[in-house]
Amino acid sequence: MQARVVGCVLAVGSALAMLPWLGLPAFYESFLYLVFHWAVLALSWNILSGYAGYFSFGHGAFFGVGVYTTAVLSGKFDWPFLSTLPFAALLPALLGVGLGIVVFRVKGVRGELFALLTLAVTFVIATIILNTPIDGGPGIYLNAVSTPKIGPNQGSSLYLMALSLLILALLMAYWVKQSKLGLGLFAIHDDEDAAEVMGVPTLGYKLIAFAISCGLAGLAGGVHALLLSYITVGEIFNITVPLTVVLMSVLGGSRHWAGPAVGALVITTLLYGFTASGLAVAGKAAVGFILLVVILFLPDGILGYFMQRARNRLRAANATVDYPESHAGTASSGDVHAEPAPESQVARTFAQPSDVLLRTKALCKAFVGVRALREVSLEIHRGEILGLLGPNGSGKSTFINVVTGHFPMDSGTIEFDGKPLHGLAAHKIAAAGIARTYQIPRPFAHLPVLENVTLTAMFGAGLPRTEAEQHARQWLVFTGLADKAEALPDELNLHQRKFLELARALAAKPKLLLLDEVLSGLNPAEINEAITLIRRIRDQGTTIVFVEHVMRAVTALSDRVAVLNHGELIACGPLEEVMRRPDVVKAYLGESAVVAAP
Repeated sequence: MQARVVGCVLAVGSALAMLPWLGLPAFYESFLYLVFHWAVLALSWNILSGYAGYFSFGHGAFFGVGVYTTAVLSGKFDWPFLSTLPFAALLPALLGVGLGIVVFRVKGVRGELFALLTLAVTFVIATIILNTPIDGGPGIYLNAVSTPKIGPNQGSSLYLMALSLLILALLMAYWVKQSKLGLGLFAIHDDEDAAEVMGVPTLGYKLIAFAISCGLAGLAGGVHALLLSYITVGEIFNITVPLTVVLMSVLGGSRHWAGPAVGALVITTLLYGFTASGLAVAGKAAVGFILLVVILFLPDGILGYFMQRARNRLRAANATVDYPESHAGTASSGDVHAEPAPESQVARTFAQPSDVLLRTKALCKAFVGVRALREVSLEIHRGEILGLLGPNGSGKSTFINVVTGHFPMDSGTIEFDGKPLHGLAAHKIAAAGIARTYQIPRPFAHLPVLENVTLTAMFGAGLPRTEAEQHARQWLVFTGLADKAEALPDELNLHQRKFLELARALAAKPKLLLLDEVLSGLNPAEINEAITLIRRIRDQGTTIVFVEHVMRAVTALSDRVAVLNHGELIACGPLEEVMRRPDVVKAYLGESAVVAAP
């Protein structure tokens, strides 16, 4: 599939490259140049904003830096034009990385705040350029800069350079989409915090995407500078570029690698047609109307709409395929599953209780003065199932969030498999062998079930994509979701979403699995199925900590229990012994229950 797509892009590009030698009117080259130019800008914007969801209004800044880099080097310092293009890409890329290092570390700078910040950067850069010798006010002339003799004339040479950039941008967008980087970016788009906890190095991936995005925009600016021949700040740094590329990407489909190019073709053709007819204002109104229609009726864009129809047809065709029976509730307790567990999850010999897998010492966490964890010291033994109990608000979920790096600890230490975890980023903790589920399922909404599970196999277990997908399919069979592989999470019921959380966590090959109220909301039959499934997971060697209020499940599964109350660990040991303790009874039932107890 990948070779076919690359071959098609190169074949179409080669055919278009023959246009200057066909003797057609220059109009075709001029028009196609504009299509290629806007397609490159839209594709470059989409790599960060479409894939990762960091909506940028500052793309004009990076385009403008590319324009001025080429203009200054070739117009003022007489550099050969082609030698300026690498710097036209490099400087915007470095600017994007520098900006990203600052803003991506602040969790609050997302959504509209990120959009406004990038828009502000555009005007800051424009002001600097205008008030320094870079421009100084009168602008820069490029009339004396020689156009590389690539085609039969100057216009065809510019056309061929724009076509080359478009081929590069398309291949780059496709490569990112199909790569591990692309899967990570889509996860960031849907739920960045969950992506980090599941092993995606979110900061690094955002910086890479930002650098590619800015570099491609700068290259487009470098080539466009030669077409303009006279460069001024007012013409380059304006709101037109970001608004246009956003419109093109949304119209074509921002989640498809070629969507922005389709949007660029449609919008450029439409505007060109209206302008040539003397109806430029009507053309802008028509574009606005089309955008409104797309937002209301085609939220995934033109290509997204057709891709969804294709997926629906494929799923309908596969509806008659028989999948292996995989629901534990349909089998006897002695033979709960016809399918073996994935071979990669090998069984381990359980260690003695002295073999501590996870140890926390004096773990503390507070939120705006509320102490969620107070000096929690707990040991979790390799191969056991530990029930983490306590009333609502006792700190159970906070404990899981701190151990997995979702929240940073305030003080204390965490050791896992003999190595310290405190201070590590969440994706490094995931790579160390800790996986979790969420109390309220948090699947990546725009990724199919299979890709949700494949992601953790790639990032948590470190498997290459093909092997990760095979591994993910095994866990879908294990959890009874094989027939839902191509469905989106919103199409699943609560029971299935809970099991998707399980499959996703297990695909990371964890040494320690943290289950946060995985049984909540399930009916009695589904709870029985889940209990059987959890037993099988432990029997294959995975250590489990589970937070649960369903005492039937706690009794059936727990080797030991630990009880939290107001953030403090008040008891730890065998279930029957712990539940007889007065402080535990008081925590659950109140002071009157302790007094009434015999």
